Amino acid sequence: MGSAISLRKVEDSAPALVSLYKSAGVSLRKHGLEGARAAVYLVVDYSGSMRPYYKDGSVQALADRVLGLSAHLDDDGVVPTVFFSTDVDAVTDIALDNHRGRIDDIVAGLGHMGRTSYHLAMDAVIDHYVDSRDRGTTAPALVFFQTDGGPINKLAAERYLCKAAKLPLFWQFIGFGDPKSKQFDYLRKLDELAVPAQRPVDNAGFFHAGEDPRAVADDQLYDRMVGEFPAWLAAARARGIASPAAG
Repeated sequence: MGSAISLRKVEDSAPALVSLYKSAGVSLRKHGLEGARAAVYLVVDYSGSMRPYYKDGSVQALADRVLGLSAHLDDDGVVPTVFFSTDVDAVTDIALDNHRGRIDDIVAGLGHMGRTSYHLAMDAVIDHYVDSRDRGTTAPALVFFQTDGGPINKLAAERYLCKAAKLPLFWQFIGFGDPKSKQFDYLRKLDELAVPAQRPVDNAGFFHAGEDPRAVADDQLYDRMVGEFPAWLAAARARGIASPAAG
């Protein structure tokens, strides 16, 4: 089984994303995910400290990279996207055929940039996943959760992560900003949440994209974006949380 969306279709609908699509395909093959199917979500931090990353195009660049990857895993050409700060600011879509300037278009309709509240954004993803799937389905989903700092309510975020572990959702957290910042200590400790005492499988990973995320080479970024997904997928399938591989 090949990619969900063909190279020809990407060339037709989003020619600017062809190189990203090709790089993503290399990383997926490298990690044993060629032909894999998964829903893909993007969650982006809209807190006040994120302003420079919207202004310099870093958030749009991440959205484009997620779209390039999603085209291999999901055939609808659309990535459901959640913007969050103190509350959930928007739940919308970014599509292959309408990706140019899409982040600016969405942000233009949003209000005040607040603080950083992970658990409400996680709840929005869970709700969207449950609502969009047939009852009882266990199709896997890969959630890219971008933030430039730790959550204002760590216990709530931890509780939602453990709650979500019973669903076929893998949370790949991506940090923007100073890698040495204490703001990211919480994300670095996620892997220490006990399995199976607190959650049935390790359902989260974290990597830091640095202070200029656009400068990270596409192949390196994709390797980090999908690097922990296969181990979760195998564990989730073994526990009956995610559906078995097709074929």
